[in-house]
Amino acid sequence: MRIALDVMGGDHAPTAIFEGVRQAAEQWPDLRLVLIGREEVLQSQTYPSNVELHPVTESIDAGEEPVKAIRRKKDSSIVVGCRMVKEGKADAFISAGNTGALMAAGLFYTGRLEGIDRPALAPVFPTMDGRGVLVLDVGANPEAKPEHLVQYARMGAIYAEKVLGFEQPRVGLLNIGTEEGKGTERTKEAYSLLSQLPIRFVGNVEARDVLYGVCDVLVCDGFSGNILLKNTEGVAKAIFERLKEEFTRTWLNKLAAAILKPGLKRFAKAMDYTEHGGAPLLGLSGAIVKAHGSSDANAIANAIRQARRFVEQAVISQISGEIGDDRRD
Repeated sequence: MRIALDVMGGDHAPTAIFEGVRQAAEQWPDLRLVLIGREEVLQSQTYPSNVELHPVTESIDAGEEPVKAIRRKKDSSIVVGCRMVKEGKADAFISAGNTGALMAAGLFYTGRLEGIDRPALAPVFPTMDGRGVLVLDVGANPEAKPEHLVQYARMGAIYAEKVLGFEQPRVGLLNIGTEEGKGTERTKEAYSLLSQLPIRFVGNVEARDVLYGVCDVLVCDGFSGNILLKNTEGVAKAIFERLKEEFTRTWLNKLAAAILKPGLKRFAKAMDYTEHGGAPLLGLSGAIVKAHGSSDANAIANAIRQARRFVEQAVISQISGEIGDDRRD
């Protein structure tokens, strides 16, 4: 199996990518890891024997306009990675770079699965029980019709079972109340359609309950999902910053912090996004994974683990097969 990685993207690139790749190369010696980046960056390191280099001449910065960038920079690490997956030169591609550019390149160069109207960006949110919840969409498409939410639910259920290991994953619909009649006309129609699917649909889910693990897959439009994602990250950051302030305020607080330190570390680990790898772009014809922009080496290694299982479990062919059955019906 060959997994390609964008060396140029991310807040901590290229160091975090190099370190994460070394961890993964040691853990899975059967993998071929292909690093895509500018030649001068790639040549600055030494690598394990199962790492290959693919030099490019361009890279896409975080602030560039996605569509213009991928059209203008055809030899950038993001475009080349997506094209390698399309051409069968890599089984998966991972990037922590420009999210919009990766989504655009995935659509233009890797392509959608037949029968999928809109791909979805699907990260795993940490939950209080440590299992996590797959949320889709969080920004690939700001708007979504009821039939798109149905496709998200079906793709998410397959991914949650095959990659995340959830048996009969519970699928919920993000809404402003748990009652069936709540929400907009779109969510009401989506509720009706989801109820008819051969999945374990548990109904509407309110945002305040998401982190309590009431479902394994949460379906929403990209606008709502992105707000949920950013709010969750912001609240978590604010809580940990405030705790740090309080625990260092007085000597008594410092003593209490020392006593609570093991428990706080366990809690921080359980709520750490880096433990869950990256976010797949479900609905594309190849395995494309978006790593968090602030990914460290641990997050990159986990994204590689996730991409490996993505390919091993043949998620794309299973999604294609299920949607294909619908077309034949």
